[in-house]
Amino acid sequence: METKTITATDLIQLGFPEGKAFGLALKAIELLANTFTTEEIQNRVTEMIQNPSEFMKDEILGNAAIELQTQLFPDEYDAVLVANPPDYAVFGEEHIEAGARNQMKVAMSLPVAVAGALMPDAHQGYGLPIGGVLATRNSIIPYGVGVDIGCRMALSVYDIPEEHFVSNLSQYKRELIAWTKFGAGAGWVKHQKAQHAVLDRPEFEQTPLLKQLKDKAASQLGTSGGGNHFVEFGIIEFEQPELGVPKGKYLALLSHSGSRGMGATLAGHYTRLAKELCRLPKEAANLAYLSLDSAEGLEYWMAMNLAGDYASACHEVIHQRMAKALGAQVMVSVENHHNFAWKEIWNGEEVIVHRKGATPASEGVLGIIPGSMTAPGFLVRGKGENRSISSASHGAGRQMSRTQAFKEITKADMKQILADCGVTLIGAGLDEAPMAYKDIGKVMAAQTELVDVLATFQPKLVRMADDGSRED
Repeated sequence: METKTITATDLIQLGFPEGKAFGLALKAIELLANTFTTEEIQNRVTEMIQNPSEFMKDEILGNAAIELQTQLFPDEYDAVLVANPPDYAVFGEEHIEAGARNQMKVAMSLPVAVAGALMPDAHQGYGLPIGGVLATRNSIIPYGVGVDIGCRMALSVYDIPEEHFVSNLSQYKRELIAWTKFGAGAGWVKHQKAQHAVLDRPEFEQTPLLKQLKDKAASQLGTSGGGNHFVEFGIIEFEQPELGVPKGKYLALLSHSGSRGMGATLAGHYTRLAKELCRLPKEAANLAYLSLDSAEGLEYWMAMNLAGDYASACHEVIHQRMAKALGAQVMVSVENHHNFAWKEIWNGEEVIVHRKGATPASEGVLGIIPGSMTAPGFLVRGKGENRSISSASHGAGRQMSRTQAFKEITKADMKQILADCGVTLIGAGLDEAPMAYKDIGKVMAAQTELVDVLATFQPKLVRMADDGSRED
């Protein structure tokens, strides 16, 4: 088989236009070269240039085809944006960049949009901003849910006093390394794999894609991936009795991760499908939606819920293994998730509430809002604020992009702030440095209408991916 790859010059000679689709096509061609000859690839690319819509479902060329269709036929839309969209609530406006506000305005322009809100940790993302909440009528937006479907926080409060942790730090560090695994694509080897009922769910047999993903899900069950995901020990302080826990300071385990490679693959697949079926103007392209009256929408809804339950199972495995290793009693456990969509009643109407980097905060609902690896996190109870669509922030939120953080933060800066705060760090890149995040104190002050604080968590021993890698 030929090994010659098609170059950028070859693409130009084939008549491929410049633009975003050009770069996506080059990446796709690298993958095609593993299976097809140069002539076969040239023929496929030529056909795609002539009729990109025919290639939108192609697993390799699909992204390039969707972008090329938009590029070549910019006025062929399946839905028109609303000229005067309804307003939306903003909490902590002074902490939110213009890019996130602009993205939220576009989201509110969707013909299916009902209501929206921005949390104080909001920053620009893809499609819906991180920290954005969007309620829609009978429609689901894969990129409104996000890539890491069902990402969540889980907290276990142990019957272990602060003094025991401080005196036995090396033991806790050893157990943290032994029972957690990080890095994009990372999974457990055969004898370390966890068992959980989620792997027996019949949904894994419902679609060819889910069937393909089951083995990966099994190997990654109980792992945490890369990026901003973490598992950490810290000291949680209850200033008064709450949730059956007496006033005092206790050791706690806090974890943050999602549905791993399974969720990322599902997000990519259904985003491509939504973009094919719901062509929107360029500024709204990543907000392509699926009707829940359609087979495709119902299929995504099923897959999203399975991925969310899988993410929950990952945390359950981590927390059960850690409690067993420590011989600890769990006095209380709390879990909440973001990057998800819920069917809820808002102002008397059933809507689909997308919370991308925002968490449920209905009246009485418990949640965890972390700061950074050195800043405190908070155990909270929701107030059910209608203007926020019963939502709150999912953390402090970034104030620096990852690229900016790498440029502006040094290893010496990172080492100093860790020392100043008494935090031991295992792994993590400079893009996750505390300085890259907003001031959690200001974020919490901006959402006093949304949640009440029950306890404060101070990180002490933090583990993240060694290389700062993103999810697969």
